[in-house]
Amino acid sequence: MRRSVKYRLLFLLSAIVVYCAGFQWLPESMEGANALALTIAAAASYFVMLPAMYAYCIIYVGQQHWWKMLLVFSLSSLMARFSFPAELASYFEFIAWLRYPIIAVLLIIELVLVVSIVKALWQARSLKGDPRLHIVDKYQDEKKRTLALVLASEPASWYYAIPWFSRHHCCNLANLNLYSAKVWHWLLLLTATVMLSALSYVLIATWSELLALIVSSILAYSLVFVTANYRVSRHFSVYSQDNKLVLNNSMWGFVAVKFDDIESVQHGDWTNTRIHTNTKVQLSNKAESAIKKHTKSAGKPESEFLQFGRGKAANILLTFKQPQTYFGGLGQLPEQIEQVYLVVDKPIELIQSLQPLLSESGQLDSELTLDTEVSSEQQALNKVS
Repeated sequence: MRRSVKYRLLFLLSAIVVYCAGFQWLPESMEGANALALTIAAAASYFVMLPAMYAYCIIYVGQQHWWKMLLVFSLSSLMARFSFPAELASYFEFIAWLRYPIIAVLLIIELVLVVSIVKALWQARSLKGDPRLHIVDKYQDEKKRTLALVLASEPASWYYAIPWFSRHHCCNLANLNLYSAKVWHWLLLLTATVMLSALSYVLIATWSELLALIVSSILAYSLVFVTANYRVSRHFSVYSQDNKLVLNNSMWGFVAVKFDDIESVQHGDWTNTRIHTNTKVQLSNKAESAIKKHTKSAGKPESEFLQFGRGKAANILLTFKQPQTYFGGLGQLPEQIEQVYLVVDKPIELIQSLQPLLSESGQLDSELTLDTEVSSEQQALNKVS
């Protein structure tokens, strides 16, 4: 699991525990014996501990904008309005009044974004390939791009789920070793989705048949995404399009890298991609200094190394000249990466396929030879260790 995802889960679990404890233990009035102490502890947790955790876990580690700190303060104020003793809860009544203009402004902004993005998607209907790639090229603003990727996931799901729609897709260069590319995994998800849809209808129908129909229909509709997840993992996990190398880590995430931004392609055997001292091939001085300069100037932690595919050892290492954006979580969790390890079925064929595509850089041939030698040395070190 990625470091940023671990910290997101840590904050989420901490917030659930703190807010639930506040609702459970805070008294209804300040007249109790321990009312003051419990209220002070809850206030410190709501407005000091949780914002501090959010600043580190979400803003710093997740590399998000600082204005998002308003979210945790607003949420804590809302929780205080309904959990604090009556004498203090009234001071947070402003949240109840402010939510209407805030919601109205947000709806207007979102509506404008949705209209502009739908227009862009309509204009891109005649373009070939994954709709998400056109969205990444069109929008550089993070908010617009995040929302656009959500909307583009729908046509992308239909594009990959229906073979006729993706019949003109670029040829696959290699296949990542993914569970989602297995037939048994696809059938398992199909069965689980159908059972969950039926179960939700049975459980909700006694309360509201209309709501049960809506919920079960939405769950059944996810069969399109499940099928698209299987087909993109099995047939379109590694390919080239518009002078870019596209890596699909199932439908969950993807990264598109320009060939000019690829520093090297290495073949080897990396049994543990997180042990840098044994498995990492050092970047060139120019690339390394550029990455350090970027992370220091942005005040962000250095990006991590990512692995696509499952297996005992990664067999391909891609090193980039500058940090690239990996759009995880259906585009909602973008991360900066400097290198990516791949577990592919035919690593030699992949390198041979990339060689003519990268030949314009004028340095690939020598790097491929060097990388093979370095990888052999790494394999020997791994065997010794």
